Amino acid sequence: MKTCKALAKRVRVTKSGKVMKRHGGQDHFNSRDSGKITRKKRRDQTLAKQYVRTVKALLPFAK
Repeated sequence: MKTCKALAKRVRVTKSGKVMKRHGGQDHFNSRDSGKITRKKRRDQTLAKQYVRTVKALLPFAK
């Protein structure tokens, strides 16, 4: 199965097998967010458990 390139650009898989993604809404309109939200957007998020199996199926290198 080929790698889903759109997904490969948006997520990364750690050595322990966790799927990480960037926080959404970082490009503009950030001045209206509170400081708490702005700081939260700087860190990567772990993908929800219900999506992990699907994502790993679409990324053959993430076994």
